[in-house]
Amino acid sequence: MFLPRRKSTVFALACCVAFPLWYFHYLQPLLGPSLEYNQHQPNPPQRVPGPAAPPLEAPAQEPINDHDEKGTLPPIVPSTETKPSVHSVELSEHYPVSSLISIPTGTPVILPRIQHTFATETQKEKAEREERLTAVKQSFLHSWGGYKKHAWKEDEVAPIAGGHATTFGGWGATLVDSLDTLWMMGLKEEFEEAVKAIEGIDFSTAKLDQLNVFETTIRYLGGFLGAYDISGGKYPVLLNKAKEIGNLLYGAFDTPNRMPVTRWEWAAAKKGTTQEASESCLIAEIGSLTLEFTRLAQLTKDVKFFDAIQRITDVLDEQQNKTALPGLWPVIMNAKRANFTYTGFTLGGMADSTYEYLPKQHMLLGGLTEQYQRMYEAAMVPIQTHIFFRAMTPDNKDILVSSGVRVNETTNVKVPDFEGQHLGCFTGGMVGIGAKIFDRADDMKTARQLVDGCIWAYNHTQTGIMPEIFRMVPCNDEKCEWDEGRWLKVVGTSTDTNQQVFDGMTDEQKGSWVAENRRIPRGFVDLSDRRYILRPEAIESIFIFYRMTGEKQYQDAAWRMFTAIENHTRTDIANAAINDVTLPKPPKDDRMESFWLAETLKYFYAIFADPEVLSLDEYVL
Repeated sequence: MFLPRRKSTVFALACCVAFPLWYFHYLQPLLGPSLEYNQHQPNPPQRVPGPAAPPLEAPAQEPINDHDEKGTLPPIVPSTETKPSVHSVELSEHYPVSSLISIPTGTPVILPRIQHTFATETQKEKAEREERLTAVKQSFLHSWGGYKKHAWKEDEVAPIAGGHATTFGGWGATLVDSLDTLWMMGLKEEFEEAVKAIEGIDFSTAKLDQLNVFETTIRYLGGFLGAYDISGGKYPVLLNKAKEIGNLLYGAFDTPNRMPVTRWEWAAAKKGTTQEASESCLIAEIGSLTLEFTRLAQLTKDVKFFDAIQRITDVLDEQQNKTALPGLWPVIMNAKRANFTYTGFTLGGMADSTYEYLPKQHMLLGGLTEQYQRMYEAAMVPIQTHIFFRAMTPDNKDILVSSGVRVNETTNVKVPDFEGQHLGCFTGGMVGIGAKIFDRADDMKTARQLVDGCIWAYNHTQTGIMPEIFRMVPCNDEKCEWDEGRWLKVVGTSTDTNQQVFDGMTDEQKGSWVAENRRIPRGFVDLSDRRYILRPEAIESIFIFYRMTGEKQYQDAAWRMFTAIENHTRTDIANAAINDVTLPKPPKDDRMESFWLAETLKYFYAIFADPEVLSLDEYVL
């Protein structure tokens, strides 16, 4: 989604990325066996062959600080009058809000410059960059063409068998989510064809009974808003559709405490059934609605959308230092009672974008409240102490990996899992942006180590592609020199070695056998999820860090990644997820999620585009 970075003189709109969460069952050891809500996975794809409580008062707001820096409010594309929608959904409201929280107003703070000042490139450098740019665009056109031929106006294309899958309401998730990429790549005819197609989307009906509010927000509401903003407000139907889906999703907030129902039985709500927030929901799904609803409020001047998400932020703020790991929120929260007693913490799946959105929301609001900066900086203390760890590698590379930790409720001992996730690769970009806009210069080194860690994970598998989930050995001293024996012992004692073949073996010998026969690359302890599902998080952070430093090594790393992904995921129809990155010819899964076109290829394209395309000083990413 493209959102505005509010600054004093130049204003533009940007791609804001949120991260889907698919890993509840893979992270069960972190979450614990007693968790009742154990089905937090996307709705299974439905494949089709081809061819009155008292009104709530707004909480008191903290005063907005005046600033010495002077600037002007950035222009916000006004809401354009359109024909009344025939596809809107009217929901009765049982728990109305009598006093709405307003969007902060005033003179935006002059935010620090983020992007590197690039020198003029040589003809050779330009030719190489443009050759790579063209290759990425051709990959996009291949997958887009397959979607148009086999799944037009459906959620996803089946990239192997053809046909389509219904995963997010059946309203055309790939169609909507890809709009801003089409525009950015200069594919205006394709863009306008897609805009015409979305006019017929009817949000008063859906092919699924339950909606994931977070996923629907980032793919549909974000897709419409991003396309509307990046195209300069020239296509009013996009904002009209954003209002339609925004009004529908607003119904999920109609609970006694105004915390949303994240897995929403929307059809029942449409019939007037009262509802309550869940006693067990993922923190990312409730904490990652901020940007899209704020931008919708800015564009429509309807403050109810900002009020909805600000109430969530205020709960997070109030509880931030009361959790088992003060500063962080656990992966599970009780939204019905607004408490956070669970003891598992991570920046990976189920929590990720709650943290990612803090500095972005600060920029979107023009720095007119210190709340989001304060929450971000409070989180960074335990993140750097307990979540990021330096991993031991055969090449002695100075890298960090973002992992998870569980707090023992009795002893308060923090038990790290030393587990990395592809989803966690967003942290490099987040920390880098936070370093710039919040004047945390030392964090640039941390951002580099995180970005380099994800590149390392790509470079050291058999396919050149990072797995979804893996573990590594933490360093035990400052030098962090490679210790082959220690690595083998950890491998040998970290997997099931109760087989007869291991009789009489030392731990090192077991580790050697496991590494060879289970294809564990040196440096990894295990790969608990060997898939790659076309994810964007690594290339997103690499793009951001390249734009902040201007160091060509990050462009070269991106090209190696793109080449490997294209070689192993391309099908005759589009691109497909793969099941095992340790096999020279990994089997493919018949799935291409919308983020392949909407995010992954967008960032691969942007890193080879002119630096003024998607400038970090004009865009909130």
